Amino acid sequence: MLDLITSLLVILGLIPLLYFTSHQFNDLFALVVLILLSVPTVMALVNGAPFVPTPMNQVKKMVALAKLKKGQRVYDLGCGDGRFVYIAANVYGAKATGIELSPMVYLYAKVRQLFWRSKAQIVFGDFKMRNISDADVIFCYLLPECLTRIQPDLDKQLKPGTLIYSYAFKIPSWKLIHTEERDKTANLGPVFVYEKV
Repeated sequence: MLDLITSLLVILGLIPLLYFTSHQFNDLFALVVLILLSVPTVMALVNGAPFVPTPMNQVKKMVALAKLKKGQRVYDLGCGDGRFVYIAANVYGAKATGIELSPMVYLYAKVRQLFWRSKAQIVFGDFKMRNISDADVIFCYLLPECLTRIQPDLDKQLKPGTLIYSYAFKIPSWKLIHTEERDKTANLGPVFVYEKV
């Protein structure tokens, strides 16, 4: 609830600035569209992370590291442009779902889905409000604060044996089972692997 209130306060502060600095003071439709796009976008920034795509080399490495099997249930929390789930579905035959809250990024992912010709699902919404208890593997690239906030929910929801692959940031209270160290030459961050017990 605090995240929603913070997001709304940020949006309420930005709307007058954006609206009145435009040249169309009387365009009510533009203001409504701005509000409708701003609310989930700011919530995505506050609740998860900004849209910064994981480098494709690291995506391929992480998905290969997961040793996915055909039919496994895979989720990408805050999926951005969908690259994890497209590879998981297309290359490994996983039942892959990406969840994205920012409307512009979600639309971008849906357009990319056409080019990938992927059977992966991209759903619009807040991953914290989704039931992901059937997950076999979860990929995420979320800020540490977000990982700390969602960890208790994941503890309750996930079945034992679920693997979680976090790019760049650790989940503080979970025990690591594997770490892929940072590759400084390719400017790739570390990968932290956890297993739900």
